[in-house]
Amino acid sequence: MKAMILKDFGGVENLVKADIPVPPVGDDEVLVKVMALSINPVDIKTRIGKALAQQLKDDDPVILGWDISGVVSKKGKTVTSFMEGDEVFGMINFPGHGRAYAEYVSAPESHLAIKPANISHEEAAAASLAALTAWQILSYTAGITKGNRVLIHAAAGGVGHYAVQMAKYLGAHVTGTASGTNMEFLKGLGADIVIDYKKEKFEEAASNIDFVLDAVGGDYIDRSLKTMKQNGLIISIPSGAAEAVTEKAKAKGLNGQRFMVRSSGKHMREIASLLDTGNVVSYISKVYRFDDIPDAHLQIETGKTRGKVVVTV
Repeated sequence: MKAMILKDFGGVENLVKADIPVPPVGDDEVLVKVMALSINPVDIKTRIGKALAQQLKDDDPVILGWDISGVVSKKGKTVTSFMEGDEVFGMINFPGHGRAYAEYVSAPESHLAIKPANISHEEAAAASLAALTAWQILSYTAGITKGNRVLIHAAAGGVGHYAVQMAKYLGAHVTGTASGTNMEFLKGLGADIVIDYKKEKFEEAASNIDFVLDAVGGDYIDRSLKTMKQNGLIISIPSGAAEAVTEKAKAKGLNGQRFMVRSSGKHMREIASLLDTGNVVSYISKVYRFDDIPDAHLQIETGKTRGKVVVTV
């Protein structure tokens, strides 16, 4: 089968197409013929030697990627949720070795959900790690309920554009920060207020916030704390921000928590329901061919991607 393997940590030139054996299928796994996959910032961070690089460095070969959508071609002995021919999607083995940049992927039954019939494989692959991050944070960690005031940074990005829609679904009043070119896009997703961070200081425009979802880090943590009400919660998801956000929030009498998304078929089924009903949609800014995965990495590295980038296999 074809796969895009990582020969060494570093630049995109280390992503090399190869022909490798189809992976074996464990008793609790299914073999998925991948139709589409999604690229996330953690892919880039791992490629350059950060994020999950230390965890994967001794594996051979290293195959990046965690988001897939495809068709079950074989199932393990104990699998009961899926049949051969089922269309499935999910975030595979995160945090761990997902091996998504490949024609076939062995995936635990417990990490997948049935793909809604009303969306494409590209839209499903997009709604895996990013959507799962937003959903686990908003619904399970922060427990957002009707009337909460939520501030979402980088609201037009991968996690952000799902978070806006999910927060609205949960009944929140949503403020998002983005560049001016994304203001109408975010209003179309349901954002109540959009702050152009290039023209306005968000800490002066937003107040009385119950929850902040920060996908930027750095001084956005300190500035976000100024917008929050007593007992408010902030979660900062960039690598390296976990310790800083916890300590900085505590110093202000506020709450900051660590968060790492984890594979969950249960949560993927909940996301599938949101996609099926149209309460959440995937916005895909560009679709790449499999051979062009290095170009997809370079696009994510710009930090200016609206929504998601996906790859057809």
